[in-house]
Amino acid sequence: MFLFEYEQKLARLKEAEKQAEDPSLWEEGTRAQEFLKNAGALREYLRPLQELERSLEEVAVLLELVREDPSGGEEMFPEARKALDWIGEQLERIELETLFSGEYDFRDAIVSLHPGAGGLESQDWAEMLLRMYNRWAEQKGFAVELADLLPGDEAGIKSATIIVRGHAAYGYLQAEKGVHRMVRISPFDTARRRHTSFASVDVIPEVEAEEFVINPDDLKIDTFRASGAGGQHVNKTDSAVRITHLPTNLVVTCQSDRSQHSNRQQAMRILQARLAELHRRAQAQEISALRGQQKEIAWGSQIRSYIFHPFTLVKDHRTGTEVGQVEAVMNGELDPFIESFLRWQARSRLQNITVRHKA
Repeated sequence: MFLFEYEQKLARLKEAEKQAEDPSLWEEGTRAQEFLKNAGALREYLRPLQELERSLEEVAVLLELVREDPSGGEEMFPEARKALDWIGEQLERIELETLFSGEYDFRDAIVSLHPGAGGLESQDWAEMLLRMYNRWAEQKGFAVELADLLPGDEAGIKSATIIVRGHAAYGYLQAEKGVHRMVRISPFDTARRRHTSFASVDVIPEVEAEEFVINPDDLKIDTFRASGAGGQHVNKTDSAVRITHLPTNLVVTCQSDRSQHSNRQQAMRILQARLAELHRRAQAQEISALRGQQKEIAWGSQIRSYIFHPFTLVKDHRTGTEVGQVEAVMNGELDPFIESFLRWQARSRLQNITVRHKA
């Protein structure tokens, strides 16, 4: 099935390259933009597979040279082994991405963090999670844009929103949506007592402006001075932007840039993504009502626990995946949880299909 899809998309790309030779295509701006967007998406999908093909061809050439001249094997075999190891890693990643099922899985991700009840302790926990996602993204070679950050009064954060840009960022980070629980000896408690803290993580895909059009009359836009670190200019000018969508009462704040115009554009992109997510959830609820009650873990449920004391353990409550090295996880080693979630999600999806088929 995957090979068929690859060949099908390769044929579509070749057809698109032929269409690009037609001068009439570029006469209409909207049509040309749509063409470039679709062709770019095809190239991005095919790029890792084509890189694998080239690497396999190079390894085949190396092995053929060794067969013809065994004396060169001492130098060429390590090179071939290194290439094969890389190919194996890429195949595992591609195989994992075949588990993606959502329309937006290959989009960039908007990640929002909010501490739960507990004041300073929970605010510190939310900041720890923010650092964890930044380190994970760095390891993946993804770019991270800070859209909004509201520092805590003494430490930690009251809220934060980042945009993670990279291949299938949303597809991977959707595993992090939910409530994260931490248990530790609080560094803020002079009695050295054990505390339990919660923070929520929301992850939505970024959408194109034309995919979800907002009526300007539905918006209330306020500007104010940015808070927290950022230099005198940021704090002395009304560069921060708050946009309220009146029909839904959704509020988006952006204050990361010194330019009010840039903050406004960023806030609009986030608002469009959140409204699109609301629309998708409403549709999903309608479908669920028609199907009847399903045992699925929804937004707002506790998905993972991070235990720092009396032992160290990170456990995902959906998949049962456990990692004993909590510090490694906090340093961005999230792949075991993300991979197990994608496989768990695929199994759940298959079970639901089977149940509906039997019904």
